[in-house]
Amino acid sequence: MKPAAFRYHRAHDVTDAVGLLGELAAAGEDPKLIAGGQSLMPMMNFRLARPTALVDLGPLRRDPALNSFRRTGSSLTIGALVTHRAVELAELGPDFDVLSRAMRWVGHLPIRSRGTVAGSVVHGDATAEWCLLALLLDAVVVAEGPRGPREIPAAEMFHGFYTTAVEPDEVVTAVRFTRPSPRAALTEFARRHGDFAIVDAAVSIDAERGGRVVLGGVAPAPVRVPEAEALLDGGVPGPELFAACGAAAAAAIDPPDDAAGSAAYRRRLARTLVTQALHEAWEKGGTR
Repeated sequence: MKPAAFRYHRAHDVTDAVGLLGELAAAGEDPKLIAGGQSLMPMMNFRLARPTALVDLGPLRRDPALNSFRRTGSSLTIGALVTHRAVELAELGPDFDVLSRAMRWVGHLPIRSRGTVAGSVVHGDATAEWCLLALLLDAVVVAEGPRGPREIPAAEMFHGFYTTAVEPDEVVTAVRFTRPSPRAALTEFARRHGDFAIVDAAVSIDAERGGRVVLGGVAPAPVRVPEAEALLDGGVPGPELFAACGAAAAAAIDPPDDAAGSAAYRRRLARTLVTQALHEAWEKGGTR
Protein backbone atom coordinates (compact mmCIF):
# COMPACT_ATOMS: atom_id res chain seq x y z
CA MET A 1 0.00 0.00 0.00
CA LYS A 2 0.93 3.65 -0.28
CA PRO A 3 0.44 6.43 2.26
CA ALA A 4 -2.48 8.83 2.17
CA ALA A 5 -1.75 12.23 0.64
CA PHE A 6 0.29 14.62 2.77
CA ARG A 7 2.13 17.94 2.49
CA TYR A 8 5.91 17.95 2.81
CA HIS A 9 7.99 20.57 4.66
CA ARG A 10 11.72 20.80 5.40
CA ALA A 11 12.90 22.26 8.70
CA HIS A 12 16.16 24.23 8.73
CA ASP A 13 16.79 24.10 12.49
CA VAL A 14 15.00 23.13 15.70
CA THR A 15 13.31 26.52 16.05
CA ASP A 16 12.02 26.25 12.50
CA ALA A 17 10.70 22.74 13.15
CA VAL A 18 8.84 23.86 16.28
CA GLY A 19 7.41 26.81 14.39
CA LEU A 20 6.25 24.65 11.49
CA LEU A 21 4.50 22.23 13.84
CA GLY A 22 2.62 25.10 15.44
CA GLU A 23 1.70 26.79 12.18
CA LEU A 24 0.47 23.57 10.59
CA ALA A 25 -1.59 22.60 13.64
CA ALA A 26 -3.13 26.09 13.74
CA ALA A 27 -4.10 25.66 10.09
CA GLY A 28 -5.98 22.46 10.87
CA GLU A 29 -3.25 20.08 9.73
CA ASP A 30 -2.09 16.96 11.60
CA PRO A 31 1.71 17.28 11.26
CA LYS A 32 4.30 14.66 12.16
CA LEU A 33 8.06 14.89 12.33
CA ILE A 34 10.15 12.55 10.20
CA ALA A 35 13.85 11.84 10.68
CA GLY A 36 14.92 8.33 9.65
CA GLY A 37 11.33 7.35 8.85
CA GLN A 38 11.88 3.70 9.79
CA SER A 39 8.93 3.67 12.20
CA LEU A 40 6.58 6.27 10.73
CA MET A 41 6.71 5.36 7.03
CA PRO A 42 5.64 1.70 7.41
CA MET A 43 2.66 2.83 9.50
CA MET A 44 1.79 5.41 6.84
CA ASN A 45 2.10 2.84 4.07
CA PHE A 46 -0.39 0.59 5.86
CA ARG A 47 -2.63 3.62 6.57
CA LEU A 48 -2.22 3.05 10.31
CA ALA A 49 -0.98 6.64 10.51
CA ARG A 50 -2.38 9.39 8.29
CA PRO A 51 -0.64 12.68 9.01
CA THR A 52 -1.69 15.45 6.66
CA ALA A 53 1.79 17.02 6.78
CA LEU A 54 5.36 15.86 7.37
CA VAL A 55 8.13 18.06 8.74
CA ASP A 56 11.47 16.61 7.61
CA LEU A 57 14.32 16.91 10.12
CA GLY A 58 16.90 15.62 7.63
CA PRO A 59 18.57 19.01 7.09
CA LEU A 60 19.23 19.22 10.84
CA ARG A 61 21.75 16.37 10.61
CA ARG A 62 24.47 18.95 10.02
CA ASP A 63 23.85 20.32 13.53
CA PRO A 64 26.62 18.74 15.68
CA ALA A 65 24.50 18.88 18.83
CA LEU A 66 21.85 16.68 17.21
CA ASN A 67 24.28 14.21 15.68
CA SER A 68 26.88 13.53 18.37
CA PHE A 69 27.70 11.80 21.65
CA ARG A 70 28.61 13.86 24.72
CA ARG A 71 29.90 12.73 28.10
CA THR A 72 29.21 14.96 31.11
CA GLY A 73 30.31 13.50 34.40
CA SER A 74 28.68 10.09 34.70
CA SER A 75 26.02 10.81 32.03
CA LEU A 76 25.98 10.10 28.30
CA THR A 77 23.96 12.36 25.99
CA ILE A 78 23.06 11.13 22.52
CA GLY A 79 21.85 13.66 19.97
CA ALA A 80 18.37 13.10 18.62
CA LEU A 81 19.48 12.36 15.04
CA VAL A 82 22.20 9.84 15.92
CA THR A 83 21.39 6.57 14.15
CA HIS A 84 21.21 3.10 15.64
CA ARG A 85 24.20 2.13 13.50
CA ALA A 86 26.29 5.00 14.85
CA VAL A 87 25.60 3.75 18.38
CA GLU A 88 26.41 0.19 17.32
CA LEU A 89 29.85 1.29 16.09
CA ALA A 90 30.61 3.77 18.86
CA GLU A 91 33.12 3.19 21.66
CA LEU A 92 30.97 4.20 24.62
CA GLY A 93 33.10 2.71 27.38
CA PRO A 94 32.10 0.03 29.89
CA ASP A 95 29.46 2.18 31.63
CA PHE A 96 27.25 2.39 28.53
CA ASP A 97 28.51 -0.46 26.37
CA VAL A 98 25.09 -2.12 26.67
CA LEU A 99 23.74 0.50 24.25
CA SER A 100 26.12 -0.59 21.49
CA ARG A 101 25.57 -4.30 22.15
CA ALA A 102 21.80 -3.92 22.12
CA MET A 103 21.78 -2.46 18.61
CA ARG A 104 22.26 -5.86 17.02
CA TRP A 105 18.61 -6.54 17.84
CA VAL A 106 17.32 -3.47 15.98
CA GLY A 107 15.90 -4.56 12.63
CA HIS A 108 18.35 -5.04 9.78
CA LEU A 109 21.38 -3.00 8.72
CA PRO A 110 19.47 -0.62 6.40
CA ILE A 111 17.04 0.14 9.23
CA ARG A 112 19.84 0.71 11.74
CA SER A 113 21.59 2.97 9.23
CA ARG A 114 18.57 5.26 8.84
CA GLY A 115 16.57 5.00 12.06
CA THR A 116 17.34 7.41 14.89
CA VAL A 117 17.57 7.10 18.66
CA ALA A 118 15.02 9.83 19.37
CA GLY A 119 12.67 8.61 16.67
CA SER A 120 12.47 5.21 18.33
CA VAL A 121 11.95 6.65 21.81
CA VAL A 122 9.21 9.06 20.68
CA HIS A 123 7.48 6.33 18.65
CA GLY A 124 6.93 4.52 21.95
CA ASP A 125 6.69 0.92 20.74
CA ALA A 126 6.43 -1.29 23.82
CA THR A 127 9.06 -3.67 22.43
CA ALA A 128 11.46 -1.06 21.02
CA GLU A 129 14.97 -1.61 22.34
CA TRP A 130 15.53 2.10 22.98
CA CYS A 131 12.40 2.35 25.12
CA LEU A 132 13.62 -0.47 27.37
CA LEU A 133 17.11 1.01 27.52
CA ALA A 134 15.66 4.39 28.50
CA LEU A 135 13.99 2.85 31.54
CA LEU A 136 17.00 0.69 32.35
CA LEU A 137 19.50 3.56 32.36
CA ASP A 138 17.30 6.36 33.77
CA ALA A 139 17.23 8.31 30.53
CA VAL A 140 16.03 11.90 30.34
CA VAL A 141 14.38 12.98 27.08
CA VAL A 142 15.19 16.60 26.20
CA ALA A 143 12.47 18.32 24.16
CA GLU A 144 12.12 21.80 22.68
CA GLY A 145 8.72 23.40 22.15
CA PRO A 146 7.04 26.79 21.92
CA ARG A 147 7.19 27.08 25.71
CA GLY A 148 10.93 26.43 25.72
CA PRO A 149 13.01 23.36 26.57
CA ARG A 150 11.98 20.73 29.07
CA GLU A 151 13.23 17.39 30.34
CA ILE A 152 11.11 14.25 30.59
CA PRO A 153 12.37 11.39 32.83
CA ALA A 154 11.99 7.96 31.23
CA ALA A 155 9.76 6.90 34.12
CA GLU A 156 7.22 9.50 32.93
CA MET A 157 7.76 9.05 29.20
CA PHE A 158 5.74 6.01 28.10
CA HIS A 159 1.97 6.24 28.52
CA GLY A 160 0.68 3.30 26.48
CA PHE A 161 0.42 1.98 22.93
CA TYR A 162 2.60 4.29 20.82
CA THR A 163 1.84 7.13 23.25
CA THR A 164 4.51 9.20 24.99
CA ALA A 165 4.80 12.38 27.05
CA VAL A 166 6.25 14.35 24.12
CA GLU A 167 3.72 16.98 23.01
CA PRO A 168 2.68 17.26 19.34
CA ASP A 169 4.38 20.67 19.07
CA GLU A 170 7.70 19.54 20.60
CA VAL A 171 10.92 18.35 18.97
CA VAL A 172 13.19 15.98 20.89
CA THR A 173 16.77 17.20 20.70
CA ALA A 174 18.64 14.64 22.82
CA VAL A 175 18.35 11.62 25.09
CA ARG A 176 20.58 11.69 28.18
CA PHE A 177 21.39 8.44 29.97
CA THR A 178 22.18 9.08 33.63
CA ARG A 179 22.70 5.62 35.14
CA PRO A 180 26.04 4.00 34.19
CA SER A 181 25.68 0.21 34.18
CA PRO A 182 28.78 -1.87 33.43
CA ARG A 183 26.83 -5.06 34.15
CA ALA A 184 23.85 -4.73 31.83
CA ALA A 185 22.34 -6.62 28.90
CA LEU A 186 19.36 -6.68 26.56
CA THR A 187 18.00 -9.72 24.79
CA GLU A 188 14.79 -10.57 22.97
CA PHE A 189 12.87 -13.16 21.00
CA ALA A 190 11.29 -12.66 17.57
CA ARG A 191 10.05 -15.17 14.99
CA ARG A 192 12.83 -14.08 12.64
CA HIS A 193 15.84 -11.91 13.25
CA GLY A 194 14.92 -8.33 12.49
CA ASP A 195 11.21 -8.77 13.17
CA PHE A 196 9.51 -6.97 16.03
CA ALA A 197 10.21 -8.74 19.30
CA ILE A 198 7.42 -10.73 20.91
CA VAL A 199 9.07 -10.16 24.30
CA ASP A 200 12.35 -8.46 25.18
CA ALA A 201 14.19 -7.96 28.45
CA ALA A 202 16.81 -5.48 29.63
CA VAL A 203 18.59 -5.93 32.96
CA SER A 204 21.37 -4.48 35.04
CA ILE A 205 23.18 -5.78 38.12
CA ASP A 206 24.41 -3.15 40.57
CA ALA A 207 25.12 -3.98 44.19
CA GLU A 208 25.28 -0.33 45.24
CA ARG A 209 22.26 1.22 43.48
CA GLY A 210 20.15 -1.88 42.98
CA GLY A 211 19.43 -4.01 39.95
CA ARG A 212 16.95 -3.31 37.18
CA VAL A 213 14.64 -5.61 35.24
CA VAL A 214 12.67 -4.10 32.33
CA LEU A 215 10.33 -6.02 30.02
CA GLY A 216 8.78 -5.16 26.67
CA GLY A 217 5.92 -6.91 24.90
CA VAL A 218 4.05 -7.76 28.10
CA ALA A 219 2.06 -4.53 28.53
CA PRO A 220 1.03 -1.49 26.47
CA ALA A 221 4.35 0.15 27.39
CA PRO A 222 7.73 -1.16 28.59
CA VAL A 223 7.65 -1.86 32.32
CA ARG A 224 10.03 -2.36 35.21
CA VAL A 225 9.43 -5.46 37.33
CA PRO A 226 10.02 -4.59 41.01
CA GLU A 227 9.31 -8.14 42.16
CA ALA A 228 12.32 -9.42 40.22
CA GLU A 229 14.43 -6.40 41.17
CA ALA A 230 13.82 -7.06 44.87
CA LEU A 231 15.21 -10.58 44.55
CA LEU A 232 18.16 -9.34 42.54
CA ASP A 233 19.07 -6.78 45.20
CA GLY A 234 18.97 -9.26 48.06
CA GLY A 235 20.81 -12.26 46.67
CA VAL A 236 24.22 -13.49 45.62
CA PRO A 237 24.64 -13.25 41.83
CA GLY A 238 24.67 -16.64 40.17
CA PRO A 239 22.54 -19.17 38.28
CA GLU A 240 20.10 -19.82 41.13
CA LEU A 241 19.40 -16.15 41.74
CA PHE A 242 19.08 -15.38 38.03
CA ALA A 243 16.59 -18.23 37.55
CA ALA A 244 14.59 -17.02 40.55
CA CYS A 245 14.48 -13.50 39.15
CA GLY A 246 13.23 -14.85 35.83
CA ALA A 247 10.49 -16.81 37.58
CA ALA A 248 9.52 -13.76 39.65
CA ALA A 249 9.29 -11.59 36.54
CA ALA A 250 7.07 -14.13 34.78
CA ALA A 251 4.77 -14.40 37.77
CA ALA A 252 4.43 -10.63 38.18
CA ILE A 253 3.27 -9.71 34.67
CA ASP A 254 -0.14 -9.89 33.02
CA PRO A 255 0.71 -10.08 29.32
CA PRO A 256 -1.83 -9.98 26.48
CA ASP A 257 -3.10 -12.75 24.26
CA ASP A 258 -2.78 -11.91 20.56
CA ALA A 259 -1.76 -13.33 17.21
CA ALA A 260 1.93 -13.30 18.18
CA GLY A 261 1.44 -15.49 21.23
CA SER A 262 -0.66 -16.31 24.26
CA ALA A 263 -0.22 -14.82 27.71
CA ALA A 264 1.27 -18.09 28.94
CA TYR A 265 3.75 -18.10 26.06
CA ARG A 266 4.82 -14.55 26.87
CA ARG A 267 5.33 -15.46 30.52
CA ARG A 268 7.59 -18.35 29.51
CA LEU A 269 9.53 -16.03 27.21
CA ALA A 270 9.88 -13.43 29.96
CA ARG A 271 11.23 -16.03 32.39
CA THR A 272 13.78 -17.31 29.89
CA LEU A 273 14.87 -13.91 28.61
CA VAL A 274 15.31 -12.32 32.04
CA THR A 275 17.41 -15.30 33.15
CA GLN A 276 19.54 -15.17 29.99
CA ALA A 277 20.00 -11.42 30.17
CA LEU A 278 21.16 -11.59 33.80
CA HIS A 279 23.74 -14.24 32.90
CA GLU A 280 25.00 -12.05 30.03
CA ALA A 281 25.11 -8.93 32.19
CA TRP A 282 27.12 -10.69 34.88
CA GLU A 283 29.55 -12.20 32.39
CA LYS A 284 30.06 -8.93 30.48
CA GLY A 285 30.79 -7.03 33.66
CA GLY A 286 33.21 -9.68 34.79
CA THR A 287 35.36 -9.31 31.68
CA ARG A 288 36.17 -5.65 32.29
